[in-house]
Amino acid sequence: MTLLVPNLDDRRFQDLVDDAKRLVQQRCPEWTDHNVSDPGVTLIEAFATMVDQLLYRLNRVPERHYMRFLDLLGLRPFPATAARAEVTFWLSAPQQATVTVPAGTEIATVRTEVEEAVVFATLAPLAIVSSELRHVASARPGQEPVAADEALADPGGLVCFGATPVVGDTFLIGLTQPVPRCVLTIRLECDSAGIGVDPRYPPLAWEAWDGTGWVDCEVEQDGTGGLNKSGDVVLHVPENHVASVTSGRLAGWVRCRVLETVPGQHAYRASPRLHAISCFVAGGSTDAVHAEVVRNEIVGSSEGVPGQRFGLSRRPVVPGDTPPLLEVSTSDGWQPWAAVETFAGRRAEERVFVLDHAAGEVLLGPAVREPDGGLRSYGAVPPKSAKLRVAEYRVGGGRRGNVAAGALRVLKSSVPYVARVANRHSGAGGVDAEDIENAKARGPLLMRTRDRAVTAEDYEELAREAAPQVARVRCVSATADPTGTPSGTVRVLVVPTVGDDGSGRLRFEQLQPDDGVLASIAGYLDQRRVVGSRLTVEPPFYRGITVVARLTARPGVEHERLRRSALAAVYRYFHPVHGGPDGTGWPFGRPVQAGDVFAVLQRLPGCELVDDVKLFPADPITGRRGEAVQRLEIPPNGLTFSYEHQIRVQP
Repeated sequence: MTLLVPNLDDRRFQDLVDDAKRLVQQRCPEWTDHNVSDPGVTLIEAFATMVDQLLYRLNRVPERHYMRFLDLLGLRPFPATAARAEVTFWLSAPQQATVTVPAGTEIATVRTEVEEAVVFATLAPLAIVSSELRHVASARPGQEPVAADEALADPGGLVCFGATPVVGDTFLIGLTQPVPRCVLTIRLECDSAGIGVDPRYPPLAWEAWDGTGWVDCEVEQDGTGGLNKSGDVVLHVPENHVASVTSGRLAGWVRCRVLETVPGQHAYRASPRLHAISCFVAGGSTDAVHAEVVRNEIVGSSEGVPGQRFGLSRRPVVPGDTPPLLEVSTSDGWQPWAAVETFAGRRAEERVFVLDHAAGEVLLGPAVREPDGGLRSYGAVPPKSAKLRVAEYRVGGGRRGNVAAGALRVLKSSVPYVARVANRHSGAGGVDAEDIENAKARGPLLMRTRDRAVTAEDYEELAREAAPQVARVRCVSATADPTGTPSGTVRVLVVPTVGDDGSGRLRFEQLQPDDGVLASIAGYLDQRRVVGSRLTVEPPFYRGITVVARLTARPGVEHERLRRSALAAVYRYFHPVHGGPDGTGWPFGRPVQAGDVFAVLQRLPGCELVDDVKLFPADPITGRRGEAVQRLEIPPNGLTFSYEHQIRVQP
């Protein structure tokens, strides 16, 4: 398909004639005869014909010239970004010594006949430590934990909580050593004394001590039905788990806490009893990135002149957490050179370089001739014949890395004692490199902003330049912020790229941007903001919402299938990235009305009638819900978050 030629000037012959006649009226008012018979008008039309031909040729400027203009302005296409996923390495059996998974271990999806495998690599070494049960304890709300080792050995068993459990009752397990980022299996022998709860939805939370407080553990499996039968509880322990002293005993503590019930849950009427407990580590989790790491690549030899370019063997380059490092050979070894965004303002002795991610090139500082005839160097020049190498860079990235949960299950690098690998959650953050059309559209914006943040649109555009991997950016002023932020503060709200389970369901923690991304955006904008303005970069405020609806199915329609379709439709509609009326994410500050849900559900195939819709405000952290409303207000800096929608289908 032929590329569309940019229309640089859309004026035609008659437009030029009319413009000239208007100028005549302003600058030569004594000329009053503008008829076509007037010789002056004839001259105007003759020149308009010539200018029209020039404009026609100007508008035939090839696409390559247009892109060269953008290149002169300093416009660079955004590089691809690599998706990340947390992968879990499962041991073949509990080990007595620490099992280390080295950095760079490769995991991939299954290769098919029509699609290549998507390969991830771990970012840091993972230590899967060995740990066992050391102590047990219990605590009532507001009281110090009490050791319960002897009670566990009693023939009657250990009563986990109070005789009638209340919110805040805890049961603590102390390990021989902390197990950060490990998969902890707690094997429990229980009886059915803990009556009252729904085994599929018990009001319990498993938590681990991280040195400052208790943080949630993700529950992989609860085979005990809320401590009501013998089975295994499999926990993913957070990365900051540390040892502490509880009930006078040092151990790596985890605990089970009774929560306040929410609609649909039932409370304990009697405490569960434990007769035996054992613990072991079944695996560990670490972050992996959809990129291949290239290390210590020699890119060429210096010619001893400014403005040199050296191409990398692999491209495009994916931005990483740390900037790449260029090394130049000297008699004393390898000398490091730092990466910078631009050579502007650099001195001749500074050892810096610029990395063009899209082209995969290393650029050294140029020399520019000054008006007095001298040359000024912007950056140092390596000695002639000196070798140059890039210590480490990554290639890959793109949307292919946003794999579904469980897709990464092929272990490409053999690791002793590791039987299998899997990603519990979908990969997120993978974005393709910017295409030419988007780069062309950014050209006028670059001309307007001149790399300075003045308006809200400027802040948003520059934030996308700093972190192209984020999904949405919104700039709001302090006047639009109900939290009492000081006047003159500019708030930049960042929504990360998130993956879901295919039906729009998200975990709340997925919507929290990485601290490194927020820091990079803040640093980038801080150099470009207006002097005197305050700047904060943070996630939006998320208003939790629960939809409770009742549908009538058409004859012959399977109720369960319609219910699943309805839930998926509601989750997708309120998705902060892909939801909303136009599918580009729920609009900031747009209120939610029951009529919106009516319209979404009524369009479903197989839905005869939407009988009732209720909206409940919900706290996505505590799970508490408010009273039913027909309209839910969203603040200007807020988005929606779907929390446990409930839909019932009746014949």
